[in-house]
Amino acid sequence: MARLLLTGGAGFIGSHTAVVLQQAGHQLVVLDSFSNSSPEALRRVEALTGQSIDVVTGDLRDPNAVERALAHGVDAVVHFAGLKAVGESVEKPLLYWDVNLTGSRVLLEAMAAAGCRTLVFSSSATVYGIPDHVPIPEAAPVQPNNPYGRTKAAVEQMLADVAASEPGWRVASLRYFNPVGAHPSGQIGEDPLGIPNNLFPFVSQVAVGQRPHLKVFGSDWPTPDGTGVRDYIHVMDLAEGHRAALEVLLDSADQQLTLNLGSGQGHSVLKVVQAFEKASGRPVPYELVARRPGDAASTVADPALAKELLGWSTRRGLEECCRDGWAWQQANPSGYR
Repeated sequence: MARLLLTGGAGFIGSHTAVVLQQAGHQLVVLDSFSNSSPEALRRVEALTGQSIDVVTGDLRDPNAVERALAHGVDAVVHFAGLKAVGESVEKPLLYWDVNLTGSRVLLEAMAAAGCRTLVFSSSATVYGIPDHVPIPEAAPVQPNNPYGRTKAAVEQMLADVAASEPGWRVASLRYFNPVGAHPSGQIGEDPLGIPNNLFPFVSQVAVGQRPHLKVFGSDWPTPDGTGVRDYIHVMDLAEGHRAALEVLLDSADQQLTLNLGSGQGHSVLKVVQAFEKASGRPVPYELVARRPGDAASTVADPALAKELLGWSTRRGLEECCRDGWAWQQANPSGYR
């Protein structure tokens, strides 16, 4: 088993992946600034797995912090750290380019110096922008239409350039679709600061009574019920995808993988609302409002390549996503605070 560094390992996807990796026998080091996450998440991961995590508090843009983390004798890195809100990236593009691109550059420089050349990167389906065809294969055009997506595409390109510059690099860029749900224990889950940027935590907060209603952006899309369709992937399936990608890299020679992690199933906003109402037994009032600029009618993954190369596919559906997300929300109405 390997010793792994998780950057941003206290975040939503990082903490769930930490559980899966520890249960698979790997030892973990986490580097996190806790600017948008809580140390409590890692304490709960340790409680769930019965194993300790070496925690280094620091910013990914700080070479000294990254060097301290890598000094633990790391075999591979799973790189989650970064900013991820599309709307905020439009308002603060320089911040997103600094955190997401500069942080990744500092990490790669430190990895090269430490002789660690195995990396799984947290990319995003936003690199596809408004897709030409659905479902979306990895060969689809990379045409992001917001700063967040452009930073993810840029880091993917930087990884490809680094891997081409010298032998020894093993890299997987995982393009997530829409991660939702929570660990089935209800002990860890998504804990957004302020107003949620994504549909699921917003629906959860409406169901629990924290917010009066949900705004549904667009009711005239060319979809079965007029609302936007997305591919929702349970965070535990996503975490297992990281484990599969990491283990393929560790068992192989130099290679670069670019893979979609999605379910291949699309669900409309209204279908999600109905499923969450059923799971929670609570109403989720909503208001139909105008479309948002830059949104797509439908984004659904073609996950065939991940199944072929990793032997991975999703095992949990929308019902489990809603059930586990509601269990987390009920048990932690204020998140980790």
